[in-house]
Amino acid sequence: MSLPDETPLRATVLGTGAWGTTFAAVLADAGSTVRLWGRSPEVVEEIARDHRNTRNLPGAELPASITATTDLTAAVSDAQVLVVALPSQSVRAVLAPLAGTLAPGCVVVSLMKGVELDTDLRMSQVLAEALQVPSARVAVVSGPNLAKEIAAHQPAGAVVAAEDPAVAALVARACAATYFRPYTQTDVVGVELGGAVKNVIALAVGMAQGRGYGDNTKATLITRGLAEIARLGAALGAQPATFAGLAGMGDLVATCASPLSRNHTLGAHLGAGKHLEEAIVLTGGTAEGVKSSRSVLDLARRNGVDMPITEAVVAVLHEGLPVTEMTRTLLDRPLKHERA
Repeated sequence: MSLPDETPLRATVLGTGAWGTTFAAVLADAGSTVRLWGRSPEVVEEIARDHRNTRNLPGAELPASITATTDLTAAVSDAQVLVVALPSQSVRAVLAPLAGTLAPGCVVVSLMKGVELDTDLRMSQVLAEALQVPSARVAVVSGPNLAKEIAAHQPAGAVVAAEDPAVAALVARACAATYFRPYTQTDVVGVELGGAVKNVIALAVGMAQGRGYGDNTKATLITRGLAEIARLGAALGAQPATFAGLAGMGDLVATCASPLSRNHTLGAHLGAGKHLEEAIVLTGGTAEGVKSSRSVLDLARRNGVDMPITEAVVAVLHEGLPVTEMTRTLLDRPLKHERA
C-alpha cells in the first residue's frame, strides 16, 4: 500500500476530543488534507470558523486548512486514511452506520487505548469488525503522546504499528510533522496492550500520589506495572522488545508521571478521598482506564496471567476496596523472584 510521497493524503479524524483534535493538527502540519468529525455542532462550528477547540483543547490554534463537520457519512466518503479517536467503549456503536462503506483501500487508524468490555477485544480488532475491513488495513498509533504538549508543538515520538509494513509506512508519512516523529513496526498486539494497560497503572500511581506517597512508590508501581504489561503481552504473542520502547515504557512513564494524564489525575482524586463519581467530574474528561480496567483484568484471567496491580485497581474502582487498603493488599502478597 503506497502512494507517491508528494501526494497529499486525504485524512478524516473521528472525534473532536483533545487527542483527536491534536492529531488532526499533526496530520495537517504534515501535509495531509484533514477533515474532523464531531457530534457537537458548537465544537464543530468553532473549529471550522475560528480554528480552535476551546472546550477540549483550550489555548491551541489549529491549522486553518482543517475542515469540520457533523455529517458522519460525508466525513468519511473519500478518506484514504480514517483516524478514530472516540471513547473505546462507545466506538462500535458510533461506527455501525459506516460498516462496509469505506473507500477501497482506505486505511483505518486507531488512536484509542483500551479493551472492549464484554468482548475483551483490542481496539484494532473492534475497528476491523465494526467497519468490515481486513485487519491488515488497520494501524495503531501509540506512545508518550500527551495532547496538550503536542498541540504546543513540543517534540514527541510515537509508534505506528500495523500487520502490513506498507500500511504502517503510509500512516507514518501522513503524520510525520516537524515536531512529531513516528516510528513503524508490526507488533500491533504489543503496542495496543501497552497503551491499554498503562492507563490502569496510571490510576494506581495517581492513587498513591493522592495518598501522599513519594517517588519510591511511584517508581515501584511503574516498574511492576511494566512487568504486568509484559506478562500479558507474552501470553498474547507480543514481542518483548515492544515494551521497552515508546509504546511500552515511554507511554507508561508519561501517563504515570504527568498531571496532564486524565487517568493519573482521576487516581489522585481517589487517593485523596474522593468517591469515583466525584473524581470523574473533577477530572473533566474520559479516563479510559476506569472502564477498561475490568476488561484488561478479564483478559488476564482468561489467559492465566497474574496482574496484582490491575486487580487492586479494579477492586478500588468497582468492588468497594478502600484506597487505604490497596497498599496492604499489594504488600502482603507472597515473596517471590522478581522475574517470576
